[in-house]
Amino acid sequence: MSLPRPLTGTLTALYTPFAADGSVDLDAFRGLCERLVAAGSGLVPCGTTGETPTLSDAEYLSLVKTAVEVAAGRVPVIAGTGSSSTERTIATTRAAAEVGADAALVVTPPYNKPPQRSLLAHFRAVADQGGLPVLLYNVPGRTGGNMLPATTLELAQDPRFIGIKEAAGSVAQIEELLYGAPDGFAVLSGDDAMTFPLVALGGHGVVSVAANVAPEAMVALVDALLAGDLETARGLQRQLSPLFGALFATTNPIPLKHAASLLGHCAPTMRLPLTADAVDAAMSERIGAALAHAKVSAA
Repeated sequence: MSLPRPLTGTLTALYTPFAADGSVDLDAFRGLCERLVAAGSGLVPCGTTGETPTLSDAEYLSLVKTAVEVAAGRVPVIAGTGSSSTERTIATTRAAAEVGADAALVVTPPYNKPPQRSLLAHFRAVADQGGLPVLLYNVPGRTGGNMLPATTLELAQDPRFIGIKEAAGSVAQIEELLYGAPDGFAVLSGDDAMTFPLVALGGHGVVSVAANVAPEAMVALVDALLAGDLETARGLQRQLSPLFGALFATTNPIPLKHAASLLGHCAPTMRLPLTADAVDAAMSERIGAALAHAKVSAA
């Protein structure tokens, strides 16, 4: 599909369902994609929430291809392709393009923490050779390095960079991006809890974790904010806020998969180094209560 400019609304950072034996459960993944498309959410397979570092190349391609098939051009599919290696990021971006992804979500390289000048070179190489529009992704809590607004805004002058998923947790940084970005460059929240202030300040939407289990409410929240309907948005924020906290009670996507399992959508199975038993009884109760508060129940 041709991506709108700017990219707006709700996109969902998809979890990857695994069967009890640890294999990818494509049927459960297809069901997840179908629920999200029906709710009006775009699809972001194979990002951090998808446990992508644990996937084989064949599994990665099957997940992106399935998302593309289910979307069928109705919503955008933005595949996570980033890694600590520029060469591998380019190769993964090309592979995602070959199976029909509309754009690539490219995180700042984790672990090796490139300085700002190196980040510019990395992202430009991916745009030059990857074959897809690039949605930048800044998440210092995961990568160990913060991409500064000046770096993002320099890249934003190039139309091959369609926006940023911003998850630094700083309102000041969000404002600098919003007030400096050119027309057509989307500033999206990478943190459910920051969606309200980001969109209210003039941002364009969210790449959401909570939408995996509460898609209709998340889409409604963002749509209300974009329409300037703050009364409706405040009500939805109150409804969803406990869920935003519960889903990050420990490392994402462990609580998310537990929530999805409570709803009967998938097994809570994780791949090492993450384990499902990180959710204890108290955390499980908190997640269940948050789902109930968000008015989400098993089908």
